Amino acid sequence: MTAWNSALRAQFPIVTGHPELAYLDSAATTQKPQAVLDTVQEYLTTSNANAGRGTYPWANRTTSLIEETRERVKAFLDDPDPDTSAVHFVSGTTEGLRRVALDWLTRELRDGDEIVVPFADHEANASPWLEAVESLARQGTRITVQEMPYQASSGDYDTDGLAGLVSPRTRFVAATHVHHVYGGDMNVHRIRRVVGPDAVICLDAAQSVGHLPVSVKELDVDFAVFSGHKALALPGSGAVWSRGVRGTPFAPRGWSGTPNTVGVASLGAALDWLDRAGLERIERWTVGLAARLTEGLRALAPYEVVGCQLSLAEHSPVQQRHGIVTFRHRDVHAVDLGFILFSHGFMVRADGLCQGRAGENRSSVRVSVHAYNTRHEVDRLLEVLAGLT
Repeated sequence: MTAWNSALRAQFPIVTGHPELAYLDSAATTQKPQAVLDTVQEYLTTSNANAGRGTYPWANRTTSLIEETRERVKAFLDDPDPDTSAVHFVSGTTEGLRRVALDWLTRELRDGDEIVVPFADHEANASPWLEAVESLARQGTRITVQEMPYQASSGDYDTDGLAGLVSPRTRFVAATHVHHVYGGDMNVHRIRRVVGPDAVICLDAAQSVGHLPVSVKELDVDFAVFSGHKALALPGSGAVWSRGVRGTPFAPRGWSGTPNTVGVASLGAALDWLDRAGLERIERWTVGLAARLTEGLRALAPYEVVGCQLSLAEHSPVQQRHGIVTFRHRDVHAVDLGFILFSHGFMVRADGLCQGRAGENRSSVRVSVHAYNTRHEVDRLLEVLAGLT
């Protein structure tokens, strides 16, 4: 796949324009291919207008762009019934999850209901649900919050433990598709079998959409929320996909105002680019790079890779990380290590990684890759890390 990788890498001006640097922070935000940049330029210079508020051609084209991109998102997510589902554009995953919590969940729950929250995932997939529960409590509606259980050995969800929590009053489960620290697929498809046919499942897909194929049909979830900027689109773009089968249809409260039209334009272009590149190939490439890195780190005694220890070998029989590898040096603080790596041309994330209250509470270094990263970058990173032992 080296030729395929080289052809894709050449389409990212910021990457090719800085050959001395290795961008390894795609879990935070991705770089943008020329096709997305061209779409943005063309939109802003040929038909920039507000949507749904005018009858002249530019406004009509923008309105059509918004609606066409809604349908594009549905197809990209393998929507099983696009005629009954809905797509609402938001600024990103954090806003999208909060909108589901405050604009939908607070209207659905009744006194005595229960919800399940993953407190060892990203804070954005924990705090909105607690905010909704607190809002209901002020109105006299009592909701029980159950903590999603995890497997100690792998960091994956513990579906056996979840089965012991589920009751007839379990109405809602929040889950994450790919963990932002461990890089593991959290096997969300198993949750439906545990919680039954009626509970609503809301999926944080920030680290999966744009990185691997995502099928809401196969996962059998009711909400999928993702950020455009993590999927090669512009910052300030994202979407809430809602199935509209369990509970009332989702609709954000209040007057919607002007949408981020240029962000939506970039999102449609990004999804087209990802389809052309091939999400299966992107997944295979990024999983391979992560396996190459974990196997290299396993041989370096001062480093501790965070997450499942059984998956460190490149040919491990258990699930490999989806393009995200997080680690620590036993003697060098993660933030200091981040500065050291940048002095060698590597841009990585080095801090607490926005973990929820039950997650990793120590700073660490996160390397996250996409289709534009190379094997050479991973090998060079390992050489530098080896020199710090």
